[in-house]
Amino acid sequence: MTGLSVALALSATCVFSALAADPKPDAVLKNKNIEARVLLDDTIRADPALAADCLTEARKWLDKSAVEAAATRKTDPELFKDRAWEFERNYTVDSVVGGRYVSIVRSEYTDTLGAHPNSDTNTILWDKTENKRISIRPFFNETADNGPTMRAMMKAVIASLRVEKKKRDVADVDGDDWIKNLKPSLLKIGAVTLAPSTEIGKSAGLKFYYPPYAVGPYVEGAYGAFVPWEALKSDLSPEGLRIFGGKRPESDGDERQ
Repeated sequence: MTGLSVALALSATCVFSALAADPKPDAVLKNKNIEARVLLDDTIRADPALAADCLTEARKWLDKSAVEAAATRKTDPELFKDRAWEFERNYTVDSVVGGRYVSIVRSEYTDTLGAHPNSDTNTILWDKTENKRISIRPFFNETADNGPTMRAMMKAVIASLRVEKKKRDVADVDGDDWIKNLKPSLLKIGAVTLAPSTEIGKSAGLKFYYPPYAVGPYVEGAYGAFVPWEALKSDLSPEGLRIFGGKRPESDGDERQ
């Protein structure tokens, strides 16, 4: 293991240990193979339908992780001689727009006793009126794969990511190797939320989340991209025009997600 890998592993372990002092988990699974927990933030807990939806998903994740850990112990028991796998999943509200659309960031920490722990990020968009998950599709006139909206969205995402890479002094930010995993498709452009806005009840645009490895090597860490709503104004549906407006608050401007 390199010095950098050791540092990353120690850092992630410290983060996990620090989180042990957090509020009581909403779901826990612990046995000789795995120690895992799930936490919902207070806004999610206050919405019974949303909380139930997140916990249903989370418990499936816990069960799947436990099965994988048990199977790994059978084939490689030495891997577990010191401790069990450590998993954590957090559901955190990113924004609530128009009192209806709740954007949630689902972040994960996993330590399967390999070279270093890993993290992952995904998102959920919840419609409080319909009590169900939705996509950003209703906010645009069309979202066909490789259609004009998705091409414009991807162009803006890549431009935002290039700015962030330059801030980190990453070489070859103008190359296209790190872009290969992104596609002009709702399912392949990245995990997205509605960004908060300086205008009450509105969203300032779209925020995209990319965990380590998604748009660069592990050492670069996670990335975020922001697309202001004005960049897609001509593609917005009536509902999109209703919910988008204002500017992104400065406090929400850190792309090192």
